[in-house]
Amino acid sequence: MVKTHQNISYEDTGHGDVLVLLHGFGEDGTVWKHQVLEFQERYRLIVPDLPGSGLSPLSITTMETLAAHIKSLLDHEKIRHACLIGHSMGGYVALAFADAYPEMLKGLGLFHSTAKADSPEKQQARKKGITFIRENGSAPFLKQSTPNLFAEKYKLENPGEVSALIQRGATFNPESLIAYYEAMLRRPDRTKVLESMRVPVLLIAGALDTAIPLPESLSQAAMADTTYFHILEDAAHMGMWEAKELAGKALYQYLINIFRHE
Repeated sequence: MVKTHQNISYEDTGHGDVLVLLHGFGEDGTVWKHQVLEFQERYRLIVPDLPGSGLSPLSITTMETLAAHIKSLLDHEKIRHACLIGHSMGGYVALAFADAYPEMLKGLGLFHSTAKADSPEKQQARKKGITFIRENGSAPFLKQSTPNLFAEKYKLENPGEVSALIQRGATFNPESLIAYYEAMLRRPDRTKVLESMRVPVLLIAGALDTAIPLPESLSQAAMADTTYFHILEDAAHMGMWEAKELAGKALYQYLINIFRHE
């Protein structure tokens, strides 16, 4: 069921322990379509379109305000505890949520994401992206950048999936993409958040990921007291699609463990 709270559109499906799935940059909640189908019979899934994506209009955008929107949504649904899983930029939002509202977390999962702030090289790349979007718009930018998120084998075997993601992103308001990039540029290092986590952490990394290289993901593996770390050997930055069966198995084992005492 699609619902709206304070202009945030979100899917609410299933019953039981709550799993919140947060999409990344240039995406909307439908990026989790495989996981929704797999887990809706076991858990209650809350899958928002973050402000500026999908059916949700743009508002003031920082990782902290995006986290506050998720908190408000959960309060509206009278949900006191949840596991947050974020892909890429969605992981930055999940970390901001963990920083501000740790008492609400049953678990935290990062799909191809990092607690570290942008390196100088990454900052420069984002600034170039902002300039390109201002000069050319959303559609040309996403047409150029989206294929780089996938491994070559997946792109060859699933051209329709990649094209569909590009086409869905073509309707993005350029100001939304710019606001996301600026928010990512401003976000702080949150490695201390991982180090202080009192709940188990799930880390999913792609061996072929160029956006969050494997060494960067590996450097986070020992930060939290308890970490479930999985490397998807044939995946780049979109393991939820590129290796959906393996990613689903890793997520399922993690959820069994964090919710087993409920």
